[in-house]
Amino acid sequence: MDALIQASQLILSLSILIVLHELGHFIPAKLFKTRVEKFYLFFDPWFSLFKKKKGDTEYGIGWLPLGGYVKIAGMIDESLDKEQLKQDPQPWEFRSKPAWQRLIIMIGGVTVNVFLGIFIYMIILMTWGEEYLPTENAKYGIMADSIAMEMGLQSGDKILSVDGKYVDNFMKIPAEIIVNQAKSIQVERNGQILNIPVSEEILAKMIKSPNFISPRFPFIADKFTDDSPGKKAGIEKGDKLVSINGKEVPFFDSFKAELSNHKNEEITIGLERNGTPLEIKLTVPETGLLGIYPNTNLTQFFELKKIEYSFLEAIPGGFKKAYDTFDNYIKQLKLLFSPKVKGYESLGGFITIGKAFDTEWNWPRFWSFTAFLSIVLAIMNILPIPALDGGHVMFLLYEVITGRKPHEKVMEYAQYAGMILLLSLLLFANGSDIVRLFR
Repeated sequence: MDALIQASQLILSLSILIVLHELGHFIPAKLFKTRVEKFYLFFDPWFSLFKKKKGDTEYGIGWLPLGGYVKIAGMIDESLDKEQLKQDPQPWEFRSKPAWQRLIIMIGGVTVNVFLGIFIYMIILMTWGEEYLPTENAKYGIMADSIAMEMGLQSGDKILSVDGKYVDNFMKIPAEIIVNQAKSIQVERNGQILNIPVSEEILAKMIKSPNFISPRFPFIADKFTDDSPGKKAGIEKGDKLVSINGKEVPFFDSFKAELSNHKNEEITIGLERNGTPLEIKLTVPETGLLGIYPNTNLTQFFELKKIEYSFLEAIPGGFKKAYDTFDNYIKQLKLLFSPKVKGYESLGGFITIGKAFDTEWNWPRFWSFTAFLSIVLAIMNILPIPALDGGHVMFLLYEVITGRKPHEKVMEYAQYAGMILLLSLLLFANGSDIVRLFR
């Protein structure tokens, strides 16, 4: 069910972004009296799920959810319709229009994605405001996974700064470390201030597991698996688990670590139920797990900070969030080409994107991630790669500067090369997702 909800959110988000992106091409094409032959959500090789012709344009929904397209007459695009280009240019064709009009048509999709991202961020800030966990309020310190511990961090450490810079939002600390390729982290441990170095080798591992640190919190039972040994023994939702065989383990990570030391053993769990101390005896299975999901609602454990935005305050706030998204993503792209960090190994496809959505319908989270994807879509489409909008823009700029059109054969072969490159990247990213599922 969780995967179905995430997939539904992914399809809805991409559908919104694709339709509006293609409208960014469609509207200026119509304004400049350029014929648009097709407007499709998703691709339709061999057949479509739905289609309807109105005027000169066929509107439809394809069956292959890898994007969408508008087919503009007289343009070398994904359709690779060479027969049309063998005919004499017609006044309603793309190739007959002035270069400045063709340029506006081509950057229309990217422009829509940029302003859509800004607009969504503005609405989010105005509607829900901004709520986050200040780093100083993470009073129990961090939960460190194996990668964080390999670097030298320990559960319970309180992060003071990254490269000497204080990060106000705790949840932005991992991104601050990875995106800016931090050299060190300053922490407080048992009253001492320590400087933990960050190597490039550790950065490479962090990219693959970006949740290497999270706020530490008490273990309060929230949900149970169907065959949960903990539930069968009498543990209930809302119980606070605090000890194992008299040893205090008040946090989720410390409880889990201690539990793994008692596989196939009978233990006594100390817990609090509505403020009353209780003890429950049970036998730990071979897995070392009790089938209990912890309550991860931060408002239960920490004082969060909330910033409210008026309409006028949300406007610059939306621009700032869009700029920060743009800046961080550009830095992440650079990591793809770092031979030591090996950011390309963390490249993911639709499964990775889908997992970024909540397993429940959380509208603030949905729209926030959709805004992020809109900015990312703008960046990726403007890259000067043939078959992308940026490739067409590159050829148009060449024409504007030199006053000469590139030869149609050059553009045709470039389109082939670009499509092969994009298909290879698509297969690599989604293939990596599938490989990770079986690891």
